[in-house]
Amino acid sequence: MKNFKGIFSALLVSFNEDGTINETGLRQIVRHNIDKMKVDGLYVGGSTGENFMLSTAEKKEIFRIAKDEAKDDITLIAQVGSVNLKEAVELGQYATSLGYDALSAVTPFYYKFSFAEIKHYYNTIIAETNAKMIIYSIPFLTGVNMSIDQFGELFQNPNIIGVKFTAADFFLLERLRTAYPEKLIWAGFDEMLLPAVAVGVDGAIGSTFNVNGVRARQIFELTQAGKLAEARKVQAVTNDLISGILDNGLYLTIKEILKLEGVQAGYCREPMTAKATAEQQAKAKALQEKFLVNS
Repeated sequence: MKNFKGIFSALLVSFNEDGTINETGLRQIVRHNIDKMKVDGLYVGGSTGENFMLSTAEKKEIFRIAKDEAKDDITLIAQVGSVNLKEAVELGQYATSLGYDALSAVTPFYYKFSFAEIKHYYNTIIAETNAKMIIYSIPFLTGVNMSIDQFGELFQNPNIIGVKFTAADFFLLERLRTAYPEKLIWAGFDEMLLPAVAVGVDGAIGSTFNVNGVRARQIFELTQAGKLAEARKVQAVTNDLISGILDNGLYLTIKEILKLEGVQAGYCREPMTAKATAEQQAKAKALQEKFLVNS
């Protein structure tokens, strides 16, 4: 039984300048997370992987490469959610056949789906894969806000083992933790890791963990141990780093930092800005030197 608790990187994907997948770079990012960041697991195919700009075949290729590189060293979660339910099922079946430890699926977005439609979506993916499922709740991007009762209705499906909670509604987070102690909850906002752990989350899934995973674990473990003053100091440094990354371009900057650490992190996928400017590269180098060298 794999460990689903702890620090999980939302896996970045390396692309070539023409937008194709850079397999060597992707493998290096996986290894960097395992060997240097010491993460407990990887969340593959999420927002950080630029997933919603990729074809079904490309998503499958990323799942294959990540699994082939990580093997059984860590826990692997495949994010298969899509507005196209048939694609979500196909991806779920493929990731399950590769041996992923669980699936995750973003709530269906863009159209104003009813809760009954959202419930049907999750139950269909589960029925077609018989896999463990993690709800991916990210309301600020999807526009889908679910109540405590609606989460409870979804949790009635025993294959739904928990939720990736990427929201600032800590009242709802606390209510979920109290009402469903047997379900797993992962925090999704790296900058609010300390308060999320204080509320009782089981783990965290974050994009900045690709470069800041060691510090994320310090925050997680210090907070769990009740050493809040120490945890606040580490969170403050982390948030200084996160502020710099966000101001400079989230995925581009993390990729530039990885390049400085010897990883072929490549480019971003258009229509995102694919290539960092000289100014962005310089800012990434300054962030890496200030916050991550010898950290």
